Amino acid sequence: MPDPGRACSCDRVGCPAPGAHPVSPTWQMQATADRAVIGQWWEARPEANVILATGRVFDVLDVPAVVGAAALALMAADGTETGPVAVEGAERMHFYVSTRGAPDDEDEWWSCGLDASPDLAGGAEAVRWHCRDSYVLAPPSRYGSGQDVRWVREPAGRPLPDGLRLLEYLVDACEEEDQP
Repeated sequence: MPDPGRACSCDRVGCPAPGAHPVSPTWQMQATADRAVIGQWWEARPEANVILATGRVFDVLDVPAVVGAAALALMAADGTETGPVAVEGAERMHFYVSTRGAPDDEDEWWSCGLDASPDLAGGAEAVRWHCRDSYVLAPPSRYGSGQDVRWVREPAGRPLPDGLRLLEYLVDACEEEDQP
């Protein structure tokens, strides 16, 4: 979280995503799971947000919160496990899934054809698939706008589901939300 009066700790004028991106431009080389290194980082910057690199151990399906809530209801009705799920403010929901090992020619996120719906979530992109070379803000982080990121389904004891199977529920939820 930036100091009061600053939109973002990166000090970039007009930062498009305050508090929601790595501070370092070399984040891909610095990303680690080494507990000692992470401990040093937290000690130096205890107010820092948690940013998780995707496409290494897990991917994230990022959807409008209203669609995510509908998908969770569909999955509960079918008795399907979700895996970890986080929500950022009231805007987006993140479903953590097994990584699919993105091909070299894929962009950092994949969006589906439902993105074209002007009625769904105010015309926001419906589904983003964060995979290789991408990242997500994770709990207990806070955006520069003050919105927090919190767990809806905590990771402990939740295996990562297959993203394509979960995508079926998300697409069904998108279609339900897009109906008049």
